Amino acid sequence: MFSSLGRTIGNVFEFSLPMVVISVVVAITLRLADIIKYKKQFCLYKEFVALAFIIYILCLFQVVTFQDNNNISSNNFIPFKEMFRYNLGSRLFLKNVLGNIIMFLPYGFFTSYFLKENRLIPIFALTIVTSLTIETTQLMIGRVFDIDDIILNIIGGVVGHYLYIVILKIGDMCPKVLQAEWFLNLVSIILLIGLITLL
Repeated sequence: MFSSLGRTIGNVFEFSLPMVVISVVVAITLRLADIIKYKKQFCLYKEFVALAFIIYILCLFQVVTFQDNNNISSNNFIPFKEMFRYNLGSRLFLKNVLGNIIMFLPYGFFTSYFLKENRLIPIFALTIVTSLTIETTQLMIGRVFDIDDIILNIIGGVVGHYLYIVILKIGDMCPKVLQAEWFLNLVSIILLIGLITLL
């Protein structure tokens, strides 16, 4: 079940790689120029999180605008109609139900992180607006509008928000040394090396 989901996520990254590489190089060079020119404070882990958000947005764009010629679905304006059609654990369940939740989990986390927002309502509202925009855009470019996707995206955004809250609480309980900027920068370097190795 989860190996299939892992392959799907891997395919998204592979499909998005050219756009991600170009965009990341542009973003990094512009950010470095900005830091050098205006002598801004540089914090590696914060820059790492910002870059991860950019990569996530680019991958999200690729996923929601990709034209699947094998997709024979039609527009769905009835809540829960589509998501209950799939057998639990089937490939279509993973792709259309679990996939839509996981796709928006980072959105809930990143928006909570950048807004430093502990309340659910603002993140909930932002997730609705973003998901509704995506579904409307898909309708305009020849894909289908599915109200169930919006519901699942909202669930993902909410889960992402609570993941942020949990990480925040765990961080507050950690010793001061583990909250220090140098330690978070070190963790970022290790993660970056790990990602490069995987690629």
